[in-house]
Amino acid sequence: MGGDLGPAEVVAAVRLALNQYQSLNPITLVGDEAVLRPILVDMGLQRHPRLSVHHASEVITMDDKPLNALKRKKDSSMVRAIELVKNRDAGVVVSCGNTGALMAGGTLRLRTMEGVARPALAAICPREGGHFVLIDAGANPEAKPEHLVHNAILGSHYCRVMLGVRNPRVGLMTIGTEEGKGNTLITETSDLLRRVSDIINYAGPIEGFHVFAEHVDVVVCDGFVGNIMLKSWESLVKFFSSMLKEELQANPMRATGALLSKGAFNALKERINPERYGGAPLLGLNGHILKAHGSSNRRSIKSAIHAANEIVKADMNQHIEADIARANDLLAQPVFG
Repeated sequence: MGGDLGPAEVVAAVRLALNQYQSLNPITLVGDEAVLRPILVDMGLQRHPRLSVHHASEVITMDDKPLNALKRKKDSSMVRAIELVKNRDAGVVVSCGNTGALMAGGTLRLRTMEGVARPALAAICPREGGHFVLIDAGANPEAKPEHLVHNAILGSHYCRVMLGVRNPRVGLMTIGTEEGKGNTLITETSDLLRRVSDIINYAGPIEGFHVFAEHVDVVVCDGFVGNIMLKSWESLVKFFSSMLKEELQANPMRATGALLSKGAFNALKERINPERYGGAPLLGLNGHILKAHGSSNRRSIKSAIHAANEIVKADMNQHIEADIARANDLLAQPVFG
Protein backbone atom coordinates (compact mmCIF):
# COMPACT_ATOMS: atom_id res chain seq x y z
CA MET A 1 0.00 0.00 0.00
CA GLY A 2 2.94 2.35 0.56
CA GLY A 3 4.58 2.36 -2.88
CA ASP A 4 4.80 5.56 -4.91
CA LEU A 5 2.59 4.22 -7.73
CA GLY A 6 -0.14 2.87 -5.46
CA PRO A 7 -1.75 -0.55 -4.99
CA ALA A 8 -3.04 -0.79 -8.58
CA GLU A 9 0.54 -1.07 -9.84
CA VAL A 10 1.25 -3.85 -7.34
CA VAL A 11 -1.86 -5.79 -8.42
CA ALA A 12 -0.83 -5.36 -12.05
CA ALA A 13 2.58 -6.81 -11.14
CA VAL A 14 0.92 -9.77 -9.42
CA ARG A 15 -1.11 -10.45 -12.56
CA LEU A 16 2.07 -10.41 -14.67
CA ALA A 17 3.82 -12.78 -12.23
CA LEU A 18 0.91 -15.22 -12.06
CA ASN A 19 0.70 -15.33 -15.85
CA GLN A 20 4.45 -15.73 -16.42
CA TYR A 21 5.54 -18.05 -13.62
CA GLN A 22 3.48 -21.22 -13.50
CA SER A 23 5.29 -22.63 -10.44
CA LEU A 24 4.76 -19.46 -8.40
CA ASN A 25 3.73 -19.98 -4.77
CA PRO A 26 0.35 -18.53 -3.70
CA ILE A 27 0.36 -14.75 -3.19
CA THR A 28 -1.35 -12.81 -0.40
CA LEU A 29 -2.06 -9.13 -0.99
CA VAL A 30 -1.93 -7.30 2.34
CA GLY A 31 -3.80 -4.01 2.53
CA ASP A 32 -7.14 -2.23 2.71
CA GLU A 33 -9.67 -4.71 1.33
CA ALA A 34 -12.06 -1.94 0.28
CA VAL A 35 -9.33 -0.52 -1.94
CA LEU A 36 -7.96 -3.82 -3.25
CA ARG A 37 -11.19 -5.64 -4.17
CA PRO A 38 -12.28 -3.22 -6.94
CA ILE A 39 -8.78 -3.31 -8.43
CA LEU A 40 -8.86 -7.12 -8.46
CA VAL A 41 -12.22 -7.05 -10.24
CA ASP A 42 -10.92 -4.59 -12.85
CA MET A 43 -7.95 -6.86 -13.55
CA GLY A 44 -9.93 -10.10 -13.56
CA LEU A 45 -8.20 -11.52 -10.48
CA GLN A 46 -11.09 -11.60 -8.00
CA ARG A 47 -11.38 -15.41 -8.09
CA HIS A 48 -7.82 -16.44 -8.88
CA PRO A 49 -7.01 -19.70 -7.03
CA ARG A 50 -3.46 -18.62 -6.11
CA LEU A 51 -4.34 -15.14 -4.84
CA SER A 52 -5.90 -13.98 -1.57
CA VAL A 53 -6.34 -10.73 0.39
CA HIS A 54 -5.37 -10.13 4.02
CA HIS A 55 -7.06 -6.97 5.33
CA ALA A 56 -5.00 -4.22 6.99
CA SER A 57 -6.67 -0.90 7.75
CA GLU A 58 -3.58 1.34 8.00
CA VAL A 59 -0.68 2.40 5.77
CA ILE A 60 2.88 3.39 6.74
CA THR A 61 3.78 6.25 4.42
CA MET A 62 7.19 7.29 3.11
CA ASP A 63 7.10 10.31 5.42
CA ASP A 64 6.46 8.30 8.61
CA LYS A 65 9.32 7.92 11.09
CA PRO A 66 10.00 4.15 11.16
CA LEU A 67 9.83 3.33 14.87
CA ASN A 68 6.93 5.70 15.53
CA ALA A 69 4.99 4.23 12.63
CA LEU A 70 5.55 0.66 13.81
CA LYS A 71 4.24 1.56 17.26
CA ARG A 72 1.27 3.68 16.15
CA LYS A 73 0.15 1.74 13.07
CA LYS A 74 -0.03 -1.82 14.28
CA ASP A 75 -2.71 -2.67 11.71
CA SER A 76 -0.63 -1.36 8.82
CA SER A 77 -0.14 -3.48 5.70
CA MET A 78 3.60 -3.66 6.37
CA VAL A 79 3.28 -4.86 9.97
CA ARG A 80 0.61 -7.41 9.06
CA ALA A 81 2.71 -8.75 6.17
CA ILE A 82 5.74 -9.21 8.44
CA GLU A 83 3.53 -10.99 10.98
CA LEU A 84 2.38 -13.43 8.29
CA VAL A 85 6.02 -14.42 7.77
CA LYS A 86 6.68 -14.58 11.52
CA ASN A 87 3.70 -16.92 11.99
CA ARG A 88 4.77 -19.05 8.99
CA ASP A 89 1.61 -18.13 7.08
CA ALA A 90 3.82 -16.67 4.34
CA GLY A 91 7.38 -17.34 3.23
CA VAL A 92 8.52 -13.83 2.29
CA VAL A 93 7.42 -10.19 2.38
CA VAL A 94 7.78 -8.10 -0.79
CA SER A 95 7.32 -4.37 -0.14
CA CYS A 96 7.77 -1.08 -2.00
CA GLY A 97 7.12 0.87 1.19
CA ASN A 98 9.15 2.85 3.73
CA THR A 99 12.64 1.28 3.79
CA GLY A 100 13.47 2.24 7.37
CA ALA A 101 10.17 0.90 8.69
CA LEU A 102 10.53 -2.34 6.73
CA MET A 103 14.06 -2.98 8.02
CA ALA A 104 13.16 -2.00 11.60
CA GLY A 105 9.94 -4.01 11.54
CA GLY A 106 11.64 -7.05 10.08
CA THR A 107 14.50 -6.92 12.57
CA LEU A 108 12.26 -6.34 15.62
CA ARG A 109 9.62 -8.92 14.75
CA LEU A 110 11.57 -11.62 12.94
CA ARG A 111 14.89 -11.16 14.80
CA THR A 112 18.27 -12.05 13.38
CA MET A 113 19.04 -15.71 12.88
CA GLU A 114 21.27 -17.53 15.35
CA GLY A 115 24.84 -16.23 15.16
CA VAL A 116 24.14 -13.22 12.90
CA ALA A 117 24.76 -9.88 14.59
CA ARG A 118 23.04 -7.65 12.02
CA PRO A 119 21.04 -8.18 8.83
CA ALA A 120 22.26 -6.80 5.50
CA LEU A 121 20.70 -5.67 2.23
CA ALA A 122 21.87 -7.49 -0.91
CA ALA A 123 21.53 -5.90 -4.36
CA ILE A 124 22.27 -7.45 -7.74
CA CYS A 125 24.21 -5.22 -10.16
CA PRO A 126 25.49 -5.79 -13.73
CA ARG A 127 29.14 -6.35 -14.54
CA GLU A 128 31.18 -7.56 -17.49
CA GLY A 129 30.01 -11.05 -18.36
CA GLY A 130 27.05 -11.13 -15.98
CA HIS A 131 26.04 -9.77 -12.57
CA PHE A 132 27.37 -9.56 -9.02
CA VAL A 133 25.87 -9.25 -5.54
CA LEU A 134 26.58 -6.05 -3.58
CA ILE A 135 26.26 -6.45 0.20
CA ASP A 136 25.60 -4.46 2.40
CA ALA A 137 23.63 -2.05 0.21
CA GLY A 138 22.49 0.18 3.04
CA ALA A 139 21.18 -1.60 6.12
CA ASN A 140 24.13 -0.92 8.47
CA PRO A 141 26.27 2.19 7.84
CA GLU A 142 28.61 1.26 10.68
CA ALA A 143 29.98 -2.27 10.78
CA LYS A 144 32.57 -4.37 12.58
CA PRO A 145 34.86 -6.92 10.90
CA GLU A 146 32.70 -9.88 12.01
CA HIS A 147 29.65 -8.19 10.48
CA LEU A 148 31.40 -8.05 7.12
CA VAL A 149 32.34 -11.73 7.40
CA HIS A 150 28.67 -12.51 7.93
CA ASN A 151 27.86 -10.30 4.93
CA ALA A 152 30.22 -12.39 2.81
CA ILE A 153 28.39 -15.58 3.80
CA LEU A 154 24.94 -14.06 3.28
CA GLY A 155 25.96 -12.65 -0.11
CA SER A 156 27.50 -15.93 -1.25
CA HIS A 157 24.31 -17.87 -0.58
CA TYR A 158 22.15 -15.27 -2.29
CA CYS A 159 24.51 -15.33 -5.29
CA ARG A 160 24.12 -19.11 -5.57
CA VAL A 161 20.32 -18.87 -5.49
CA MET A 162 19.75 -15.86 -7.77
CA LEU A 163 22.76 -15.98 -10.13
CA GLY A 164 23.41 -19.72 -10.16
CA VAL A 165 27.12 -19.37 -9.27
CA ARG A 166 28.21 -22.56 -7.49
CA ASN A 167 31.30 -21.18 -5.76
CA PRO A 168 31.02 -17.36 -5.76
CA ARG A 169 34.24 -15.33 -5.64
CA VAL A 170 34.08 -12.82 -2.79
CA GLY A 171 35.88 -9.47 -2.89
CA LEU A 172 36.26 -6.95 -0.05
CA MET A 173 35.75 -3.37 -1.23
CA THR A 174 38.63 -1.01 -0.39
CA ILE A 175 40.75 1.76 -1.93
CA GLY A 176 43.61 -0.40 -3.20
CA THR A 177 44.81 -4.00 -3.29
CA GLU A 178 48.33 -3.36 -2.01
CA GLU A 179 49.21 -4.67 1.44
CA GLY A 180 48.13 -2.24 4.14
CA LYS A 181 45.76 -0.24 1.91
CA GLY A 182 42.46 0.68 3.56
CA ASN A 183 41.40 1.46 7.10
CA THR A 184 41.46 -0.74 10.20
CA LEU A 185 38.05 -2.20 9.38
CA ILE A 186 39.31 -3.43 6.00
CA THR A 187 42.59 -4.91 7.19
CA GLU A 188 40.96 -6.73 10.13
CA THR A 189 38.09 -7.98 7.96
CA SER A 190 40.48 -9.28 5.31
CA ASP A 191 42.36 -11.28 7.95
CA LEU A 192 39.11 -12.78 9.23
CA LEU A 193 37.91 -13.66 5.73
CA ARG A 194 41.11 -15.60 5.12
CA ARG A 195 40.45 -17.56 8.32
CA VAL A 196 37.08 -18.74 7.00
CA SER A 197 38.31 -19.55 3.48
CA ASP A 198 36.95 -23.10 3.81
CA ILE A 199 33.45 -21.60 3.95
CA ILE A 200 33.67 -18.79 1.40
CA ASN A 201 35.77 -18.34 -1.72
CA TYR A 202 37.64 -15.19 -0.69
CA ALA A 203 39.41 -13.58 -3.66
CA GLY A 204 40.97 -10.78 -1.58
CA PRO A 205 40.54 -6.99 -1.47
CA ILE A 206 39.24 -5.24 -4.57
CA GLU A 207 39.00 -1.58 -5.57
CA GLY A 208 36.70 0.45 -7.79
CA PHE A 209 38.42 -0.65 -11.02
CA HIS A 210 37.43 -4.25 -10.34
CA VAL A 211 33.76 -3.85 -9.43
CA PHE A 212 32.24 -3.93 -12.92
CA ALA A 213 34.89 -6.19 -14.44
CA GLU A 214 34.57 -9.98 -14.42
CA HIS A 215 36.58 -10.18 -11.20
CA VAL A 216 34.31 -11.28 -8.33
CA ASP A 217 30.71 -12.42 -7.85
CA VAL A 218 30.12 -10.86 -4.42
CA VAL A 219 31.30 -7.40 -3.35
CA VAL A 220 31.39 -6.99 0.46
CA CYS A 221 31.33 -3.61 2.20
CA ASP A 222 29.55 -1.75 4.99
CA GLY A 223 26.15 -0.18 4.37
CA PHE A 224 27.56 3.36 4.08
CA VAL A 225 29.86 2.49 1.18
CA GLY A 226 27.39 0.07 -0.39
CA ASN A 227 24.49 2.50 -0.48
CA ILE A 228 26.65 5.16 -2.15
CA MET A 229 27.85 2.61 -4.71
CA LEU A 230 24.33 1.40 -5.50
CA LYS A 231 22.78 4.85 -5.90
CA SER A 232 25.74 6.10 -7.93
CA TRP A 233 25.36 3.15 -10.34
CA GLU A 234 21.61 3.70 -10.70
CA SER A 235 22.16 7.41 -11.30
CA LEU A 236 24.88 6.67 -13.86
CA VAL A 237 22.56 4.30 -15.77
CA LYS A 238 19.95 7.06 -16.06
CA PHE A 239 22.60 9.62 -17.04
CA PHE A 240 24.08 7.51 -19.83
CA SER A 241 20.63 6.52 -21.11
CA SER A 242 19.58 10.16 -21.31
CA MET A 243 22.88 11.25 -22.88
CA LEU A 244 22.84 8.43 -25.43
CA LYS A 245 19.27 9.25 -26.47
CA GLU A 246 20.16 12.92 -26.87
CA GLU A 247 23.21 12.17 -29.01
CA LEU A 248 21.41 9.65 -31.22
CA GLN A 249 18.67 12.16 -31.97
CA ALA A 250 21.11 14.97 -32.78
CA ASN A 251 20.72 14.58 -36.56
CA PRO A 252 18.90 12.35 -39.10
CA MET A 253 21.96 10.25 -39.91
CA ARG A 254 22.48 9.31 -36.27
CA ALA A 255 18.76 8.63 -35.88
CA THR A 256 18.90 6.23 -38.83
CA GLY A 257 21.91 4.46 -37.33
CA ALA A 258 20.12 4.22 -33.99
CA LEU A 259 17.12 2.60 -35.69
CA LEU A 260 19.37 0.00 -37.33
CA SER A 261 21.02 -0.69 -33.95
CA LYS A 262 17.75 -0.87 -31.98
CA GLY A 263 18.19 -4.55 -31.15
CA ALA A 264 21.63 -3.97 -29.65
CA PHE A 265 20.44 -0.97 -27.64
CA ASN A 266 17.48 -2.93 -26.26
CA ALA A 267 19.76 -5.79 -25.24
CA LEU A 268 22.12 -3.36 -23.48
CA LYS A 269 19.19 -1.67 -21.72
CA GLU A 270 17.99 -5.03 -20.43
CA ARG A 271 21.44 -5.96 -19.11
CA ILE A 272 21.93 -2.75 -17.11
CA ASN A 273 18.29 -2.24 -16.10
CA PRO A 274 18.01 -1.94 -12.27
CA GLU A 275 14.46 -3.38 -12.55
CA ARG A 276 15.73 -6.77 -13.73
CA TYR A 277 15.86 -8.32 -10.24
CA GLY A 278 13.29 -6.00 -8.70
CA GLY A 279 14.60 -5.48 -5.20
CA ALA A 280 17.07 -6.23 -2.42
CA PRO A 281 16.49 -8.87 0.26
CA LEU A 282 17.23 -8.11 3.91
CA LEU A 283 19.33 -11.20 4.67
CA GLY A 284 20.15 -12.68 8.07
CA LEU A 285 16.67 -12.69 9.62
CA ASN A 286 14.48 -15.56 10.80
CA GLY A 287 12.27 -15.01 7.79
CA HIS A 288 12.56 -13.39 4.39
CA ILE A 289 12.00 -9.74 3.48
CA LEU A 290 12.57 -8.28 0.03
CA LYS A 291 12.65 -4.49 -0.41
CA ALA A 292 11.66 -3.10 -3.80
CA HIS A 293 12.14 0.55 -4.76
CA GLY A 294 9.40 2.90 -3.66
CA SER A 295 9.04 4.00 -7.30
CA SER A 296 8.94 0.43 -8.64
CA ASN A 297 6.67 -0.16 -11.63
CA ARG A 298 4.78 -3.38 -12.35
CA ARG A 299 7.68 -4.93 -14.27
CA SER A 300 10.09 -4.31 -11.40
CA ILE A 301 7.65 -5.61 -8.78
CA LYS A 302 7.02 -8.70 -10.91
CA SER A 303 10.78 -9.35 -10.88
CA ALA A 304 10.81 -8.91 -7.09
CA ILE A 305 8.00 -11.45 -6.73
CA HIS A 306 9.97 -13.93 -8.84
CA ALA A 307 13.12 -13.35 -6.76
CA ALA A 308 11.13 -13.83 -3.56
CA ASN A 309 9.76 -17.11 -4.88
CA GLU A 310 13.26 -18.37 -5.70
CA ILE A 311 14.48 -17.51 -2.18
CA VAL A 312 11.64 -19.49 -0.61
CA LYS A 313 12.17 -22.49 -2.92
CA ALA A 314 15.89 -22.65 -2.11
CA ASP A 315 15.33 -22.80 1.67
CA MET A 316 18.33 -20.48 1.84
CA ASN A 317 18.25 -19.67 5.55
CA GLN A 318 18.89 -23.25 6.65
CA HIS A 319 22.16 -23.30 4.69
CA ILE A 320 23.14 -19.82 5.86
CA GLU A 321 22.71 -20.76 9.54
CA ALA A 322 25.04 -23.75 9.15
CA ASP A 323 27.80 -21.68 7.53
CA ILE A 324 27.41 -18.83 10.05
CA ALA A 325 27.82 -21.30 12.92
CA ARG A 326 30.98 -22.76 11.35
CA ALA A 327 32.42 -19.31 10.70
CA ASN A 328 31.75 -18.10 14.24
CA ASP A 329 33.47 -21.19 15.64
CA LEU A 330 36.54 -20.53 13.49
CA LEU A 331 36.65 -16.84 14.43
CA ALA A 332 36.41 -17.71 18.14
CA GLN A 333 39.51 -19.88 17.99
CA PRO A 334 42.76 -18.25 19.23
CA VAL A 335 45.33 -17.20 16.66
CA PHE A 336 48.90 -18.32 17.36
CA GLY A 337 52.12 -16.99 15.96
